[in-house]
Amino acid sequence: MSITFKHESVLLDECIEGLNIRPDGTYVDGTLGGGGHSFHIAEALTEGGHLIGIDQDRDAIAAATERLTPFLDRVILVHDNYENTARVLDDLGIGAIDGMLLDLGVSSYQLDNPERGFSYMADAPLDMRMDQDNPVSARDIVNEYSAAELTRILRDYGEERYAAAIAREIEKERAASPIETTGELVEIIRRAIPRRMQEKGGNPCKRTFQAIRIACNRELDVLEDSIDTIIERLSPGGRLCIITFHSLEDRIVKNAFRRNENPCICPPEFPVCTCGRKSRGKVITKKPILPSGEELERNRRSASAKLRIFEKTKEVG
Repeated sequence: MSITFKHESVLLDECIEGLNIRPDGTYVDGTLGGGGHSFHIAEALTEGGHLIGIDQDRDAIAAATERLTPFLDRVILVHDNYENTARVLDDLGIGAIDGMLLDLGVSSYQLDNPERGFSYMADAPLDMRMDQDNPVSARDIVNEYSAAELTRILRDYGEERYAAAIAREIEKERAASPIETTGELVEIIRRAIPRRMQEKGGNPCKRTFQAIRIACNRELDVLEDSIDTIIERLSPGGRLCIITFHSLEDRIVKNAFRRNENPCICPPEFPVCTCGRKSRGKVITKKPILPSGEELERNRRSASAKLRIFEKTKEVG
């Protein structure tokens, strides 16, 4: 049975241009999804070129396999998390790559498929796992984490003003019976947030659902732990393109790219660098690339997207 993995690729032209694709190069799409970006990367490759597509969602692998059928002679798809990119490349006998793309966040398919439990717009089991082999689901977090830990997650990952109040309401509700569905969680959030505040800034559940999803899938930890390793595996002149969808992700990417461009830790008063740390490349995007007005009209989910690009130092001579 084929899977309809509906997801419009965000900043597609900008990513393809940003990767600066060599027809015989080796590229990685670390967040394969339905294969939208990958289709156009593979299309730009010729004999000798390769694309490795990685995704932790088995539904994504199935949908992308179908979509990328015309290019299966140059495409390898792997069920894994992009945090294991180095191991995936080692297993395939690939030393360096010419570019990599990360399109972070949750896909339209995952949001629109109620049974996956990502959306506050439908009542469904509390799940939110991007990798369905993940032993920890949103249900486990909501029912087993302490009120203090829930408060930290909602505050740090969702930037939720009423984190403590929501955590207390969760604790009170689960003492009577386990919280099983997204609908139950929605009701708890609405009880915890003052009614006057629920009319401001969109759906009041958005920040809590984002925070729990990030915690469930370790999204920020994975991103922070992966960027340096990916840059290490780039060939000279190779590029890393990352699309983020909220300020927490963007801050991690911006800081990591800056650190790799200028890793010196010498005090500013030192006349010359003595730490010996060498730049690994340059940030191509001093400011992030944003969706065009046309794309925003076509795809409202692109509204918060930001693309940043880093290029590995080219060989001299």
